Amino acid sequence: MTSPRPMSAGRGMLSVMAADANSGLVRLIIGPAEFLAERAVAEGFEAAAAMDADFDRTEIDASDLAPGALIELTSPSLFARVRAVVIRQLPELDDDVHDELVACAEAPAADVVLMLVHSGSTKGKRLLDRLRKLTAVVEVRCDEPKPWELARYVSAETKRHGGSITNDAAEFLLGAVGHDLRALSAASHQLVSDFAPQRITIEVVRRYHAGRAEVRSFDIANAAIEGRVADAMEQLRWASGHKVAAVLVTSAFASGLRSLARLQSAPPGLRDGDLARQIGVPTFRLKNLRSQMRSWTPGGLAQAIQAVAAADVSVKGGAGDPDHALERMVLAVAYSRVRR
Repeated sequence: MTSPRPMSAGRGMLSVMAADANSGLVRLIIGPAEFLAERAVAEGFEAAAAMDADFDRTEIDASDLAPGALIELTSPSLFARVRAVVIRQLPELDDDVHDELVACAEAPAADVVLMLVHSGSTKGKRLLDRLRKLTAVVEVRCDEPKPWELARYVSAETKRHGGSITNDAAEFLLGAVGHDLRALSAASHQLVSDFAPQRITIEVVRRYHAGRAEVRSFDIANAAIEGRVADAMEQLRWASGHKVAAVLVTSAFASGLRSLARLQSAPPGLRDGDLARQIGVPTFRLKNLRSQMRSWTPGGLAQAIQAVAAADVSVKGGAGDPDHALERMVLAVAYSRVRR
């Protein structure tokens, strides 16, 4: 038997489940991204509710499943026509129950929505391989996006909630909210709720999130790296007045300069997708990085990185006044560029 093509969590899963609700499909939810796995399970419950609003719901850890228990869990209920069963931590399933689970997944009951949740670890791989061979099993991938894929994730989440967002706005939102998938989804949802059907632009996101410490830190770094000393110093004074942690500022500078250094040392001729992966940034950031790099030599970058390292030591208690250390760092970075 050949297994169905895997799908990503949240991408058309519900429609597939609803369309095949009576064909007894089993959802094998695999991957370390907890938020995406929770979403896949929630969509399974929605599919069960579409079949019967009063469906019976059971969630159990695999380690608590004794031989014979699965048959009871998936048998017809006296109180509901449809049953939704979630088995979590699949790698912990006792070996004695493997055959029983495979048999259940091979010929699932039409009135049972069965969801098997696996973290994607190597433990329990033999059971996974057996399940993947079954035609009744749909694999739902819940992988953590790579750093250069996060902006695309933001765009997908915005679309999922019924809106659209520009590339630079997605990147700005990443800087404001961070890399937590749940927080990014919530932020996208809020923006769509307030602005749809208008496309979300960087001006909109900045209006919502410009006060966030992380955003201001990257604004300061970009201004200094581009030689806009007055802008950088103005942003730095704002950060100081609003008690932004100095380590956030040095971290933003280090991140920006590292990206430039990786771009500068990257092999020539790489396609943008491969280059972005090597640097660790979204593809659409390459245009800005290339623009910035025109004003930097390897020696200038090395000098700027040393200045940031020295400031980082100072703000973490090495010596002196943190505000003064940050001001020196801004000036040192800005004047390490090629003078034009």
